[in-house]
Amino acid sequence: MSTDAYRDCLDRLYARLDYERVGMPASASSTELRLGRMRRLLRRLGDPHQRLRIVHVAGTKGKGSTSTMIASALSAGGIRTGLFTSPHLHRLEERFVIDGAMMAPADLIDLFETVLPSVEAVERQWSAPTGLTFFEVTTAMGLLHFARSGCRAVALEVGMGGRLDSTNVVRPAVSVITSISLDHVRQLGPTLGHIAAEKAGILKRRTPAVIGVAEPEPRDVIHAIARARRCPVHQIGRDFDCSYETPAHPLIRPDHGRVSVRTWRRNWGSLRCPLPGEHQARNLAVALAALDALGEAEPELDLSVEAVVRGLSSLSWPARVEVVREAPWLVIDGAHNVASAGALAETLQSCFPKVPRTLVFGTSRDKDLPGQLRALLPLFDAVVATRFVENPRAVDPDTVAEAVTQLGGPPCVIAHEPTLALAEARRITPAEGLICVTGSLFLAAEARASALGLRGVPAGPRLVP
Repeated sequence: MSTDAYRDCLDRLYARLDYERVGMPASASSTELRLGRMRRLLRRLGDPHQRLRIVHVAGTKGKGSTSTMIASALSAGGIRTGLFTSPHLHRLEERFVIDGAMMAPADLIDLFETVLPSVEAVERQWSAPTGLTFFEVTTAMGLLHFARSGCRAVALEVGMGGRLDSTNVVRPAVSVITSISLDHVRQLGPTLGHIAAEKAGILKRRTPAVIGVAEPEPRDVIHAIARARRCPVHQIGRDFDCSYETPAHPLIRPDHGRVSVRTWRRNWGSLRCPLPGEHQARNLAVALAALDALGEAEPELDLSVEAVVRGLSSLSWPARVEVVREAPWLVIDGAHNVASAGALAETLQSCFPKVPRTLVFGTSRDKDLPGQLRALLPLFDAVVATRFVENPRAVDPDTVAEAVTQLGGPPCVIAHEPTLALAEARRITPAEGLICVTGSLFLAAEARASALGLRGVPAGPRLVP
């Protein structure tokens, strides 16, 4: 495989409309436009999704972690399993994982060349203001990759929302909604009920659903839609639940705490939480409930507790409260909304030592900047305001710094890109202290690449190998 061929493949993919880079417009397209052409594309590719047993996972936060837990457990049980997530951190191939291994670059090129004739044929026949989007094409690539690679199961993460998401063409074995909180309100609606209705769009008639939403308003909306579609519902707090045991002596590693999970089907007992934080304990409970629902729906995919424990013990999920470096500790997290910032704050309090802390923060223009900062600032002694550079949606660091000051936050300095921000944070943080980089998964990716010395990582169209 030549570097030129790989770069050309990425360039042609990234040339397509990519809402992850430009942001989703407030007025989404109709169901027919968003899903009709996806169905037509997949039909031309032989309907690969119809050959897969899929766990379809939506939610405001936690859907990536939950999908990864499900896939890791299934793989450990000897079931060839695909995992489709978005966005990626460093390489596009990270979105297409089979049994823990991401797709090879040569396979990416081959897959793109395979789907391209069908993409172009659909675009010729379908009158639309834009061609098939980056996410539509990569979703089709993922489903085709998993089908022709012989996957027996797939954990499929929704991109945004649910009802109009490109992944919503599948007929899953189990549907999962992890959580509902305020995010993407311009596209999904201003209330938790509106957002819940969009997420619940993934529920399919007579297909079991696992619901990790406990708040009454969004929970009741989801249940009403489930009743209308005659979906058997497994509800957290009723059919399954968990209790989280924080580390007795908080250390950065290896103790993430323990989780006791009981579902309607079995008592999973006390398990080591695979990722740090009480929010991850809830994600684990949802994942285990989804595996139990899958085992009931597809008995050949039923797993033993031992297989699940093996899968969780080897799980990794970068940029989710990830410890990247020591002296000072460097923690990178992709929290990008108020709810996830709050979960990060709780995790820093319960799982990490009380040491001097510096916050490196940057976010996207469509996020609640003051809300995120309110959740985080009380935990930190200093702030470095920064921005990510590979995506045009970044908030200017001066705006971040101004918000920190208006909220009465700690001393704040400005660095105009992640590498400089990390250097400044190391300068002002004692060796026994902690630096936390957060505010956006895009910032997390760029800071992580800088901290680990990942040079020339082709994460997006503005990077060169």
